[in-house]
Amino acid sequence: MKFLNLKQNAQAILTFKKWGRKSYSSFLTLKKAVVISVLSVVYLISTPVITLATAQDTSEVKMQYDLDEIEVSAQRSPALYSQVARIISVLESKEIEAAPAQSVQDLLEYIAGVDVRQRGTEGVQADVSVRGGTFDQTLILLNGINITDPQTGHHNLNLPVSLAQIERIEILEGPAARVYGPNAFSGAINIVTKQNKGNSMQASLAGGSFGFFDGNLAGSFQTGKMSHMLAINGKRSDGYINNTDFTDLNGFYSNQLNGKMGTLKFQLGLTEKGFGANSFYTPKYPNQYEATKTLFTSLKWEGNGKLHLTPSVYYRRNQDRFELFRDNPASWYVDHNYHLTHVYGANLNSWIQWAGGKTAFGVEYRSEHIFSNTLGIDMDDPKDVPGEDAQFTKSDSRNMVSGFLEHAAYIDNWIITAGLMANYISGSDLGLNVFPGIDVSYVISDGVKLYSSYNTSLRMPTFTDLYYDGPTNIGNPDLKPEKSATIEGGFKLNKPLVRGHAVVFYRRGKDIIDWVKTEDDEVWTPQNLTELNNLGIELQTNLLFRNRFGAKYPNLQFSYLFNSLQKQETDFISNYVLDNLKHKLVASVNQQIVKDLFVDFKLVYQDRAGTYTKFEDKVEVGQVEYDPFLTADAKLSYNTKELTVFTSVNNLFDVTYNDIGNVIQPGRWIKLGLSYKLNFN
Repeated sequence: MKFLNLKQNAQAILTFKKWGRKSYSSFLTLKKAVVISVLSVVYLISTPVITLATAQDTSEVKMQYDLDEIEVSAQRSPALYSQVARIISVLESKEIEAAPAQSVQDLLEYIAGVDVRQRGTEGVQADVSVRGGTFDQTLILLNGINITDPQTGHHNLNLPVSLAQIERIEILEGPAARVYGPNAFSGAINIVTKQNKGNSMQASLAGGSFGFFDGNLAGSFQTGKMSHMLAINGKRSDGYINNTDFTDLNGFYSNQLNGKMGTLKFQLGLTEKGFGANSFYTPKYPNQYEATKTLFTSLKWEGNGKLHLTPSVYYRRNQDRFELFRDNPASWYVDHNYHLTHVYGANLNSWIQWAGGKTAFGVEYRSEHIFSNTLGIDMDDPKDVPGEDAQFTKSDSRNMVSGFLEHAAYIDNWIITAGLMANYISGSDLGLNVFPGIDVSYVISDGVKLYSSYNTSLRMPTFTDLYYDGPTNIGNPDLKPEKSATIEGGFKLNKPLVRGHAVVFYRRGKDIIDWVKTEDDEVWTPQNLTELNNLGIELQTNLLFRNRFGAKYPNLQFSYLFNSLQKQETDFISNYVLDNLKHKLVASVNQQIVKDLFVDFKLVYQDRAGTYTKFEDKVEVGQVEYDPFLTADAKLSYNTKELTVFTSVNNLFDVTYNDIGNVIQPGRWIKLGLSYKLNFN
């Protein structure tokens, strides 16, 4: 933005004249009154003649300009999207509503830098990783609060919200330990829910192939200065092949109280799933079943004084029952696996603005505990499993304390952010670990920015890595944490017609954890690989023809990831780490057909490196390479202010493919649905 400085009652008033599109523009407005003049006529006159001849989609224009002004969670102090010298993919509510997806996992498939390895469909279970990392190396947050599961990354996306409650999703690519703490090893995904003011209610229903049903009811209401949101969601399917049926129930409540001193935010979510887990963990036993129950709650205060204090507390409980045999168990099978994790934590983040920029500092405490009959150290006194006729016989726990320091400086066209995290983990011989990082960007011209960054990170092994013993797996309690250092650089482009980025990244990993075995072994065990390095490029281009030229023109998006992984030579067969995506290409077209009628079409090409152990009729037949595949999804939607009606098709060309091992994904899946919203203001 460019501003005209005036004086009125000894207070600086900034009059908005035009979009300067500088990364530091909004920073200049802090603690100043701003007068925004209406420039709609000037904007229309200044655009090409073709714009005058077509109907302008004002909502699309608003989304285009607002993206730079979204506050994202990419550093310790508040930062606008335009200020961050990192690659952050932001999926906004309009993109979420338009996409042919019914779950967060499906939606993330459309980000080139994200690898979604689906086991169960429709959000039942998926392993999500970023830029060639593993599913345990990606931190998941809900409204900025860490909900990552210490038992296993398979449970990280046990989310209590449906897509209808999500305002946006932020994907921070690359290590983020100095921002989020340990386990933000290769990236972090922050899911931000809606918090509407006023009184409204929305109901939606969807159904489709394989006995699919999805129902959602949500309401927002206001009581004084406090806004509330309450939602319930239920989803089910008979399954697309034997033993892939599922049920999924969610409940979520949040409120926000705005006061003179700041804002108080509370959230509470519950999710319960039961699903056939056909070959999820080993195709030797395809008749597996799993049931999970997750509770999550947090309370957060955001102060608005000169010294901004943001304390928060949170708690997460996850209970898991895994059945190797859903029915007709083998004679040697004694009992199911039962796990219960408790995670609680507290953190205090603070930042202050001064002449030299913004300085942030804070501390965090996190405690992770597990009860199990398979994971942990033997207990003297067994504990009853809640709701089950079984007992926990093992347990373990660990505590983590972290301290953070970061400073962001704005010098002419430069933005420099540097910081570090110091971390101590109980029960380890690591002592105090320090993880520094620095991000630098330079604005060449309006909408064109160069950037570079260097960041380090750490990940603790999960309790499954340490202790799991089963028919085909043996844990390793002597595992060390993973460590990495990543350097990247590139440029960002943000013009009215074209938006995108190009980046090169290199990650050097040490003591990387992977489940491995030799050719002669039948049992997988986790080991610290000495060294594992990633070299990759990522390209993205958004062509905003409709935003620029009018409603009859489409918006197009193309994104591509190349990732090459180099490892120290070993005789091991990898189960996770070496099966990274080598190539991923995503193409998207969003077109308005007639007023209020839109089509969204997406193509996703994936080529995975590595091999997997193929089974036929429960018998191992050898190592085979992953086949590349191309899938197509489409959604046709009719949208008015109150009503949305849609039909979608996933895997349009009925391609046979697998994301992981022998777990075959669904063929063509057709869905129909509608949503209706009432405002009572």
